[in-house]
Formats: sequence, C-alpha cells, structure tokens
Amino acid sequence: MKILLVEDEERLASFIRKGMLAEGYEVEVGYDGRTGLSLFRKDVYDIIILDVNLPQLNGFELCRLIRSENETVSVLMLTALDSLSDKSDGFNAGADDYLTKPFEFQELLLRVRALTRRSGSKQKQILRLADLELNLDTKTVTRAGKRIDLTTREYSLMEYLMLNKGKIISRVDISERVWNLNFDSNTNVIDVYISYLRKKIDKDFSTKLLHTIVGMGYVLRED
Repeated sequence: MKILLVEDEERLASFIRKGMLAEGYEVEVGYDGRTGLSLFRKDVYDIIILDVNLPQLNGFELCRLIRSENETVSVLMLTALDSLSDKSDGFNAGADDYLTKPFEFQELLLRVRALTRRSGSKQKQILRLADLELNLDTKTVTRAGKRIDLTTREYSLMEYLMLNKGKIISRVDISERVWNLNFDSNTNVIDVYISYLRKKIDKDFSTKLLHTIVGMGYVLRED
C-alpha cells in the first residue's frame, strides 16, 4: 500500500514516514501543497494524508483538486484545526477522515488501516483528464463515455501519459518507462504510437488533449 503524506513540518513528516515504513507502507512526502499535487499526479496512491496549513496551496484546496481528478483515493486530513467548522470544511472538500493534532501515532495507524480496508473494497481506480478516463483496474479507456480500444502497448503508453498528465514527457522517458529500452534516436516507433493514440483519443473531439512540444516531447493536458 502506498501513502502520499503532505506535511510542511519536516520533523513530524519524518516521524510519520518512519512509523509507516515500519508498518510496511510505502511513503512519499511533499512539504507544500504544490509539490503534493505534483506527486499525486505522477503516481497512484492508496491513501493521502494532508495537513491543512500548507505553503502555496492549503490542504482543503489540495483535497478539492485531488477529488476532481480521483473520486476513490482515500484522503485523511491531519491538522491542528479542530473546530467543527474546520472539520466540516475538510469533509466538504472530499476528505474521508479527519484527525486533529496533537495525536498518537497508534491512532493514526488505526485510521490508516481502516481506510485501507475501505479503499480495498472500492472497485475503481480512475485517472481523469477532461472527459478522458482511464480505469487502472479494468485497464480500459473511455472518452465522453465512449470506449476506446487500445493495444497492450498503446494502453501502456496511455497509462504513463495519464499518470504524468500536465508534465512534458521526453521520448527518452517514454522509451525507458514504456518500452524498457535504451533510447535509439534513429527510431520513430514512439512517434508512430503517439500518432496512433492521437487518432484514437483526439480525432473525433474538438478539444485536443495529446500535444507535441517541439524539441521537448509530449504532454497530455487540456489547453
């Protein structure tokens, strides 16, 4: 199980991370809201633990953005804000649980385990961009509700782009992550597969999502 922890107090973040690692969880840490959002968009997590008073982007705003892109990932707010209105803001932003500081690590662990059981019963892990959806469980892709049939290689490329949506991905990155090969500058296989994907996900739609950034690579985003 993989946890994303977004906490700006480095000592507290280190304490939580060490405790969770000892319990067998993988943990990635972001120390501000923008970094937390970037990490969320680059990988798939089972549970996200958010502080509220974060630099650059507060936890409530971050939770809303996460929920707009992923309806199923479990989110736990971990904050010193303990009023009823604060808790209401957290749950309204899309949090599944709310724990106030100071706290006992054992209670945090119990809540994480409960969320783990809950997330295990959820059937869908869906990545979204505009009306494009990729279901990580069923390995299917749809746009505007219409099923898009992809080959195994096309799906692998699509998944990698979706996990990194908004980020410019170089041909070298794609070669290493999707083909698991050292990049050969003389081959056009990546360009060919990008063309295949573009025809399947963009051709029949006015809003184009797959873009070529000349000299840099490719990016999946809604302009």
